[in-house]
Amino acid sequence: MTKTMRIGIIGSGGIAGAHVAQYKQLENVEIVGIADVVPGKAKQFTDQHGLGGAQSFEDHRKLLELELDGVSICTPNVSHHQTTVDALRAGKNVLLEKPMSVTLAEAVDMVQVQRETGRMLTIGFQPRYDPNMKLVQEIVQSGKLGKVYYVETGGGRRRGMPGGTFIRKELAGAGAMADIGCYSLDMALNALGYPKPLTVSAYTSNYFGTNPLYHPEADRFEVEDFGVAMVRFEGDLVLQFKISWAMHMDTLGATMFLGTDGGLKVTPHGSGNWSGVWDGKVGAMTLYHDFMGQQTATPVPVIEHDRQLFFEKVRDFVDAVREGRPAPIPGEQILIQQAIIDGVQRSAEAKCEVAIELP
Repeated sequence: MTKTMRIGIIGSGGIAGAHVAQYKQLENVEIVGIADVVPGKAKQFTDQHGLGGAQSFEDHRKLLELELDGVSICTPNVSHHQTTVDALRAGKNVLLEKPMSVTLAEAVDMVQVQRETGRMLTIGFQPRYDPNMKLVQEIVQSGKLGKVYYVETGGGRRRGMPGGTFIRKELAGAGAMADIGCYSLDMALNALGYPKPLTVSAYTSNYFGTNPLYHPEADRFEVEDFGVAMVRFEGDLVLQFKISWAMHMDTLGATMFLGTDGGLKVTPHGSGNWSGVWDGKVGAMTLYHDFMGQQTATPVPVIEHDRQLFFEKVRDFVDAVREGRPAPIPGEQILIQQAIIDGVQRSAEAKCEVAIELP
Protein backbone atom coordinates (compact mmCIF):
# COMPACT_ATOMS: atom_id res chain seq x y z
CA MET A 1 0.00 0.00 0.00
CA THR A 2 1.31 3.46 -0.90
CA LYS A 3 2.17 5.52 2.16
CA THR A 4 0.18 8.72 2.65
CA MET A 5 2.46 11.74 2.45
CA ARG A 6 1.96 14.20 5.30
CA ILE A 7 2.50 17.82 4.21
CA GLY A 8 2.73 21.07 6.13
CA ILE A 9 2.52 24.58 4.70
CA ILE A 10 4.28 27.59 6.20
CA GLY A 11 2.69 30.86 5.16
CA SER A 12 -0.95 31.23 4.12
CA GLY A 13 -0.94 33.90 1.44
CA GLY A 14 -2.07 33.58 -2.16
CA ILE A 15 0.76 31.32 -3.28
CA ALA A 16 -0.01 28.91 -0.42
CA GLY A 17 -3.49 28.51 -1.87
CA ALA A 18 -1.93 27.47 -5.16
CA HIS A 19 0.11 24.81 -3.36
CA VAL A 20 -2.98 23.49 -1.60
CA ALA A 21 -4.85 23.21 -4.91
CA GLN A 22 -2.06 21.05 -6.36
CA TYR A 23 -1.62 18.83 -3.32
CA LYS A 24 -5.36 18.13 -3.34
CA GLN A 25 -5.06 16.67 -6.85
CA LEU A 26 -2.51 14.09 -5.72
CA GLU A 27 -3.41 10.69 -4.35
CA ASN A 28 -2.15 9.65 -0.92
CA VAL A 29 -1.22 13.20 0.09
CA GLU A 30 -2.65 14.87 3.18
CA ILE A 31 -2.14 18.46 4.33
CA VAL A 32 -1.94 18.13 8.09
CA GLY A 33 -0.88 21.60 9.24
CA ILE A 34 -0.72 25.30 8.30
CA ALA A 35 1.38 27.96 10.02
CA ASP A 36 1.19 31.74 9.73
CA VAL A 37 2.54 34.41 12.07
CA VAL A 38 -0.61 36.54 11.75
CA PRO A 39 -2.97 35.52 14.56
CA GLY A 40 -5.96 33.59 13.27
CA LYS A 41 -4.84 33.61 9.64
CA ALA A 42 -3.82 29.94 9.49
CA LYS A 43 -7.20 28.84 10.89
CA GLN A 44 -8.99 31.10 8.44
CA PHE A 45 -6.94 29.56 5.63
CA THR A 46 -7.79 25.98 6.63
CA ASP A 47 -11.50 26.88 6.71
CA GLN A 48 -11.33 28.68 3.36
CA HIS A 49 -9.65 25.75 1.61
CA GLY A 50 -11.61 22.95 3.21
CA LEU A 51 -8.74 21.60 5.29
CA GLY A 52 -10.81 20.65 8.28
CA GLY A 53 -8.38 18.01 9.44
CA ALA A 54 -5.36 20.30 9.37
CA GLN A 55 -4.01 21.91 12.53
CA SER A 56 -3.25 25.65 12.53
CA PHE A 57 -0.29 27.37 14.18
CA GLU A 58 1.07 30.88 14.65
CA ASP A 59 4.60 29.56 15.16
CA HIS A 60 6.02 27.49 12.29
CA ARG A 61 8.27 25.67 14.74
CA LYS A 62 5.19 24.13 16.36
CA LEU A 63 4.07 22.91 12.95
CA LEU A 64 7.50 21.33 12.45
CA GLU A 65 6.99 19.24 15.59
CA LEU A 66 4.39 17.23 13.65
CA GLU A 67 5.30 14.10 11.75
CA LEU A 68 5.76 15.50 8.24
CA ASP A 69 7.22 14.15 5.03
CA GLY A 70 7.58 17.59 3.51
CA VAL A 71 6.71 21.26 3.82
CA SER A 72 5.91 23.98 1.33
CA ILE A 73 7.37 27.31 2.39
CA CYS A 74 5.23 30.17 1.08
CA THR A 75 6.26 33.05 3.33
CA PRO A 76 7.49 36.54 2.35
CA ASN A 77 11.02 36.49 0.93
CA VAL A 78 12.78 37.68 4.08
CA SER A 79 11.44 34.67 5.98
CA HIS A 80 12.67 32.07 3.49
CA HIS A 81 16.03 31.61 5.16
CA GLN A 82 14.94 31.03 8.74
CA THR A 83 11.89 28.90 7.98
CA THR A 84 13.89 26.73 5.59
CA VAL A 85 16.73 26.22 8.06
CA ASP A 86 14.25 25.40 10.82
CA ALA A 87 12.43 22.90 8.60
CA LEU A 88 15.62 21.16 7.48
CA ARG A 89 16.93 20.93 11.04
CA ALA A 90 13.57 19.44 12.05
CA GLY A 91 14.20 16.68 9.50
CA LYS A 92 11.66 17.86 6.91
CA ASN A 93 12.03 17.95 3.14
CA VAL A 94 11.39 21.43 1.73
CA LEU A 95 9.73 22.84 -1.36
CA LEU A 96 10.62 26.53 -1.18
CA GLU A 97 8.94 29.20 -3.26
CA LYS A 98 11.20 31.52 -5.23
CA PRO A 99 13.31 33.55 -4.74
CA MET A 100 15.56 31.29 -2.71
CA SER A 101 16.58 34.02 -0.25
CA VAL A 102 17.33 37.72 0.07
CA THR A 103 21.12 37.58 0.38
CA LEU A 104 23.87 35.27 -0.79
CA ALA A 105 24.93 34.59 2.79
CA GLU A 106 21.45 33.27 3.57
CA ALA A 107 21.48 31.00 0.52
CA VAL A 108 24.90 29.63 1.48
CA ASP A 109 23.68 28.85 4.99
CA MET A 110 20.57 27.12 3.65
CA VAL A 111 22.64 24.86 1.40
CA GLN A 112 25.07 24.07 4.20
CA VAL A 113 22.22 23.05 6.51
CA GLN A 114 20.67 20.97 3.74
CA ARG A 115 23.93 19.09 3.33
CA GLU A 116 24.33 18.63 7.08
CA THR A 117 20.84 17.27 7.55
CA GLY A 118 20.63 15.21 4.38
CA ARG A 119 17.10 16.49 3.76
CA MET A 120 15.82 17.76 0.41
CA LEU A 121 15.74 21.45 -0.54
CA THR A 122 14.13 22.15 -3.91
CA ILE A 123 13.25 25.61 -5.23
CA GLY A 124 9.94 26.32 -6.95
CA PHE A 125 10.72 27.24 -10.55
CA GLN A 126 7.73 25.75 -12.36
CA PRO A 127 8.75 27.07 -15.85
CA ARG A 128 11.38 24.30 -15.84
CA TYR A 129 8.52 21.87 -16.46
CA ASP A 130 7.57 23.44 -19.79
CA PRO A 131 8.92 21.00 -22.43
CA ASN A 132 9.99 24.01 -24.50
CA MET A 133 12.29 25.15 -21.69
CA LYS A 134 13.83 21.69 -21.78
CA LEU A 135 14.16 22.01 -25.56
CA VAL A 136 16.04 25.30 -25.16
CA GLN A 137 18.42 23.56 -22.77
CA GLU A 138 18.91 20.66 -25.17
CA ILE A 139 19.70 22.98 -28.09
CA VAL A 140 22.20 25.06 -26.11
CA GLN A 141 23.94 22.02 -24.67
CA SER A 142 23.91 20.04 -27.93
CA GLY A 143 26.85 21.98 -29.36
CA LYS A 144 24.83 23.28 -32.33
CA LEU A 145 25.62 26.86 -31.30
CA GLY A 146 29.34 26.21 -30.91
CA LYS A 147 30.89 28.17 -28.06
CA VAL A 148 28.26 30.38 -26.45
CA TYR A 149 29.88 33.73 -25.64
CA TYR A 150 26.94 36.10 -25.10
CA VAL A 151 23.46 35.66 -23.66
CA GLU A 152 20.68 38.21 -23.28
CA THR A 153 17.72 37.42 -21.07
CA GLY A 154 15.09 39.11 -18.97
CA GLY A 155 11.75 40.49 -19.94
CA GLY A 156 9.39 43.18 -18.94
CA ARG A 157 5.79 44.04 -18.28
CA ARG A 158 4.47 47.30 -19.64
CA ARG A 159 2.40 47.39 -16.47
CA GLY A 160 2.50 44.61 -13.95
CA MET A 161 3.53 45.85 -10.51
CA PRO A 162 2.36 43.89 -7.48
CA GLY A 163 1.74 45.46 -4.10
CA GLY A 164 1.63 44.47 -0.46
CA THR A 165 4.56 42.41 0.74
CA PHE A 166 6.20 42.48 -2.71
CA ILE A 167 7.08 46.18 -2.51
CA ARG A 168 8.30 46.49 1.08
CA LYS A 169 12.07 46.13 1.46
CA GLU A 170 11.78 44.65 4.94
CA LEU A 171 9.62 41.79 3.62
CA ALA A 172 10.64 41.27 -0.03
CA GLY A 173 14.31 42.24 0.11
CA ALA A 174 14.22 43.05 -3.61
CA GLY A 175 11.65 43.83 -6.29
CA ALA A 176 11.34 42.88 -9.95
CA MET A 177 14.79 41.28 -10.03
CA ALA A 178 13.85 38.69 -7.41
CA ASP A 179 10.15 38.38 -8.26
CA ILE A 180 10.17 37.73 -12.02
CA GLY A 181 13.83 38.21 -12.91
CA CYS A 182 14.71 34.96 -11.19
CA TYR A 183 12.70 33.08 -13.82
CA SER A 184 14.66 34.72 -16.63
CA LEU A 185 17.95 33.93 -14.97
CA ASP A 186 16.99 30.31 -14.38
CA MET A 187 15.96 29.87 -18.01
CA ALA A 188 19.34 31.07 -19.27
CA LEU A 189 21.59 29.66 -16.55
CA ASN A 190 19.97 26.23 -16.59
CA ALA A 191 20.44 26.03 -20.35
CA LEU A 192 24.10 26.96 -19.88
CA GLY A 193 24.66 24.47 -17.08
CA TYR A 194 24.81 27.12 -14.35
CA PRO A 195 28.32 28.52 -15.00
CA LYS A 196 30.23 30.32 -12.25
CA PRO A 197 29.65 34.12 -12.17
CA LEU A 198 32.61 36.40 -11.55
CA THR A 199 31.44 40.03 -11.60
CA VAL A 200 28.29 42.07 -12.10
CA SER A 201 27.66 45.69 -13.04
CA ALA A 202 24.07 46.76 -12.49
CA TYR A 203 21.58 49.61 -12.41
CA THR A 204 18.14 49.64 -10.79
CA SER A 205 15.36 52.21 -10.40
CA ASN A 206 11.75 52.54 -9.23
CA TYR A 207 10.41 55.56 -11.07
CA PHE A 208 7.04 53.92 -11.72
CA GLY A 209 6.46 52.29 -8.36
CA THR A 210 7.06 55.51 -6.44
CA ASN A 211 4.80 57.56 -8.71
CA PRO A 212 1.14 57.67 -7.55
CA LEU A 213 0.09 57.96 -11.20
CA TYR A 214 1.19 54.36 -11.68
CA HIS A 215 0.93 52.65 -8.30
CA PRO A 216 -1.70 53.02 -5.55
CA GLU A 217 0.89 52.28 -2.86
CA ALA A 218 3.54 54.68 -4.17
CA ASP A 219 4.27 56.05 -0.70
CA ARG A 220 5.16 52.52 0.48
CA PHE A 221 7.10 51.39 -2.59
CA GLU A 222 10.69 50.59 -1.52
CA VAL A 223 12.12 48.12 -4.07
CA GLU A 224 13.22 48.30 -7.71
CA ASP A 225 10.69 48.09 -10.54
CA PHE A 226 13.42 48.04 -13.22
CA GLY A 227 16.91 46.63 -13.38
CA VAL A 228 19.64 45.81 -15.85
CA ALA A 229 22.96 44.06 -15.31
CA MET A 230 25.98 42.77 -17.17
CA VAL A 231 27.33 39.57 -15.63
CA ARG A 232 30.71 38.01 -16.44
CA PHE A 233 31.24 34.27 -16.05
CA GLU A 234 34.11 31.84 -16.19
CA GLY A 235 34.87 30.66 -19.69
CA ASP A 236 34.74 34.06 -21.39
CA LEU A 237 30.94 34.31 -21.26
CA VAL A 238 28.86 37.42 -20.59
CA LEU A 239 25.15 37.73 -19.87
CA GLN A 240 22.96 40.81 -20.11
CA PHE A 241 20.07 40.60 -17.67
CA LYS A 242 17.16 43.06 -17.75
CA ILE A 243 13.77 43.08 -16.09
CA SER A 244 10.88 45.45 -15.54
CA TRP A 245 7.57 45.55 -13.69
CA ALA A 246 6.55 48.72 -15.57
CA MET A 247 7.85 50.74 -18.51
CA HIS A 248 6.85 52.81 -21.52
CA MET A 249 7.65 50.01 -23.96
CA ASP A 250 5.92 46.88 -25.22
CA THR A 251 8.82 44.51 -24.61
CA LEU A 252 12.43 44.28 -23.50
CA GLY A 253 13.02 41.77 -26.25
CA ALA A 254 13.71 38.11 -26.68
CA THR A 255 16.17 35.84 -24.93
CA MET A 256 19.19 35.25 -27.17
CA PHE A 257 22.09 32.82 -27.06
CA LEU A 258 24.95 33.84 -29.38
CA GLY A 259 27.46 31.15 -30.28
CA THR A 260 30.35 30.79 -32.69
CA ASP A 261 28.38 28.37 -34.89
CA GLY A 262 24.82 29.57 -34.39
CA GLY A 263 22.37 31.64 -32.41
CA LEU A 264 19.08 30.84 -30.69
CA LYS A 265 16.30 33.40 -30.26
CA VAL A 266 13.39 32.68 -27.91
CA THR A 267 10.46 35.09 -27.61
CA PRO A 268 8.13 35.32 -24.62
CA HIS A 269 4.61 33.92 -24.76
CA GLY A 270 1.50 36.05 -24.64
CA SER A 271 0.66 39.72 -24.94
CA GLY A 272 -0.64 42.51 -22.76
CA ASN A 273 0.48 44.40 -19.68
CA TRP A 274 1.35 41.34 -17.56
CA SER A 275 3.10 39.31 -20.25
CA GLY A 276 6.67 39.45 -21.51
CA VAL A 277 8.35 37.50 -18.71
CA TRP A 278 9.56 33.91 -18.44
CA ASP A 279 7.12 32.64 -15.81
CA GLY A 280 5.35 30.20 -18.12
CA LYS A 281 5.25 29.17 -21.74
CA VAL A 282 7.57 30.33 -24.52
CA GLY A 283 6.63 31.91 -27.83
CA ALA A 284 8.41 31.46 -31.15
CA MET A 285 11.94 30.01 -31.31
CA THR A 286 14.40 30.44 -34.17
CA LEU A 287 17.83 28.95 -34.81
CA TYR A 288 20.18 31.21 -36.82
CA HIS A 289 23.08 29.49 -38.59
CA ASP A 290 24.84 29.09 -41.92
CA PHE A 291 23.90 26.24 -44.24
CA MET A 292 25.79 25.49 -47.45
CA GLY A 293 27.45 28.87 -47.13
CA GLN A 294 24.13 30.71 -46.82
CA GLN A 295 22.75 32.58 -43.84
CA THR A 296 19.78 30.57 -42.64
CA ALA A 297 17.01 31.02 -40.09
CA THR A 298 15.34 27.76 -39.06
CA PRO A 299 12.10 27.91 -37.03
CA VAL A 300 12.18 25.60 -34.03
CA PRO A 301 8.72 24.03 -33.64
CA VAL A 302 7.16 25.00 -30.33
CA ILE A 303 5.87 21.99 -28.42
CA GLU A 304 2.15 22.48 -27.82
CA HIS A 305 0.98 21.11 -24.49
CA ASP A 306 -1.62 21.54 -21.79
CA ARG A 307 0.58 20.78 -18.81
CA GLN A 308 -0.16 22.65 -15.60
CA LEU A 309 3.34 23.72 -14.69
CA PHE A 310 2.59 24.55 -11.06
CA PHE A 311 1.04 21.13 -10.60
CA GLU A 312 4.09 19.48 -12.20
CA LYS A 313 6.33 21.29 -9.73
CA VAL A 314 4.40 20.10 -6.67
CA ARG A 315 3.97 16.57 -7.99
CA ASP A 316 7.68 16.25 -8.74
CA PHE A 317 8.52 17.30 -5.18
CA VAL A 318 6.13 14.71 -3.74
CA ASP A 319 7.40 11.97 -6.05
CA ALA A 320 11.04 12.81 -5.32
CA VAL A 321 10.44 12.55 -1.57
CA ARG A 322 8.47 9.33 -1.93
CA GLU A 323 11.06 7.73 -4.22
CA GLY A 324 14.13 9.04 -2.41
CA ARG A 325 15.31 10.96 -5.48
CA PRO A 326 17.55 14.05 -5.38
CA ALA A 327 15.94 17.49 -5.28
CA PRO A 328 14.34 18.29 -8.67
CA ILE A 329 15.70 21.87 -8.61
CA PRO A 330 18.44 21.77 -5.97
CA GLY A 331 19.31 24.66 -3.72
CA GLU A 332 23.00 24.18 -4.54
CA GLN A 333 22.22 25.22 -8.10
CA ILE A 334 19.92 28.16 -7.36
CA LEU A 335 22.54 29.50 -4.93
CA ILE A 336 24.45 30.64 -8.03
CA GLN A 337 21.44 32.61 -9.21
CA GLN A 338 21.07 34.13 -5.76
CA ALA A 339 24.69 35.23 -5.91
CA ILE A 340 23.91 37.17 -9.08
CA ILE A 341 20.82 38.86 -7.64
CA ASP A 342 22.80 39.71 -4.51
CA GLY A 343 25.52 41.17 -6.74
CA VAL A 344 22.95 43.21 -8.68
CA GLN A 345 21.74 44.82 -5.46
CA ARG A 346 25.26 45.59 -4.28
CA SER A 347 26.40 46.94 -7.64
CA ALA A 348 23.35 49.15 -8.09
CA GLU A 349 23.84 50.64 -4.64
CA ALA A 350 27.59 51.17 -5.11
CA LYS A 351 27.14 52.36 -8.73
CA CYS A 352 30.10 50.28 -9.90
CA GLU A 353 31.05 46.73 -10.84
CA VAL A 354 31.37 44.29 -7.95
CA ALA A 355 32.91 40.85 -7.60
CA ILE A 356 30.84 37.75 -6.92
CA GLU A 357 32.50 35.43 -4.44
CA LEU A 358 31.07 31.95 -4.08
CA PRO A 359 32.11 29.67 -1.18
